[in-house]
Amino acid sequence: MIVKQVLKNYIGLIEHLCRAPGLSGFEDEVVRVAADYTKSNNIAETHETNIRNLYLKRRGNTGGKPVVMLDAHTDEVGFMVQAIRPDGCLRFVDVGAMSREKIQGQGMLVRNAESRYINALISSKPPHYAGADNDVYLDVGARTAEEAVNVYKIRIGEPIVPASPFIWDEANGNIFAKALDCRIGCAAVLAALEALAGEELAVDVIGALNTQEEIGGRGAKVAAQTLLPAAAIVFEGAPADDTFNTGYPPQTALKHGPMLRHIDGSMIANPRFMRFALDLAKNNGIEVQEAIRSGSGTNGGVIHQTGEGIPTIVISIPVRYAHAPLGISAYADFEGAARLAIALLRTLNAECIAGF
Repeated sequence: MIVKQVLKNYIGLIEHLCRAPGLSGFEDEVVRVAADYTKSNNIAETHETNIRNLYLKRRGNTGGKPVVMLDAHTDEVGFMVQAIRPDGCLRFVDVGAMSREKIQGQGMLVRNAESRYINALISSKPPHYAGADNDVYLDVGARTAEEAVNVYKIRIGEPIVPASPFIWDEANGNIFAKALDCRIGCAAVLAALEALAGEELAVDVIGALNTQEEIGGRGAKVAAQTLLPAAAIVFEGAPADDTFNTGYPPQTALKHGPMLRHIDGSMIANPRFMRFALDLAKNNGIEVQEAIRSGSGTNGGVIHQTGEGIPTIVISIPVRYAHAPLGISAYADFEGAARLAIALLRTLNAECIAGF
């Protein structure tokens, strides 16, 4: 049985990660937050790649041992400026999947030519104009296209992300934020690395905060091909189903621990690794949930197909209303996910991984 370790409070880190704008391909500020935290707490050696992946080599790795990769993705869903209309409003395209029904009237941030994120609003047609065109566009307050370009410094190809608040409901242990998928997973990677920094393990651990998951796991593909780990643990902010699925008991519910999926649209979890993780959680009193997902996917989908096939599991932290401008997660589920990863890394060794 693994000795239960008291983790420090990571709310501040989660807040900084969630607040950072990081559309797929534009994750610079998220990477900066993670790298600064890693360096200031001396928990890992950092390396940033051309695609903006951030690799975190745990302090205490010795080399010559099986490498276990801890994956989470730094990007969030949002939009990109496609065109500037004559009235100064902006047409945009989706980057990742966010329902346009969920964004009408929502505040957004759009980056301009000066690399500043400025305030904007998604259009929402007032009921007074029932017969008017219901096109959805982004409004920065400009009057003409010329003003949008010359005063607001808008240009084509710039990222757009929600301008959502970060709210920590300490009394109830709930987090309200944008980008919980998967900034809360990034925080779990950092928490696990910090808890294990300098500790003697039978494996070497490398955190991989990977880019562009929301558009096909592109950063994870680069990471898996580069690091070629012996096994991988993927963190994900998974859509919770406890507020809308009434047909059967929910499989991804808030405050019931992290969810481990047997299957989704991108992979079948390595069955032996999966059972090993579930048994370890039970033996250590870590509450978890199991799920069968018929669709969607994670970075695990590309990681497990790399090389000769990397044994991979996904530890998901439930997010109510994922891929919307604001979601809800429970801090207890975050802690459970980090604790399970820590327990796994203290238990795994070459013989065990070979058995997967």
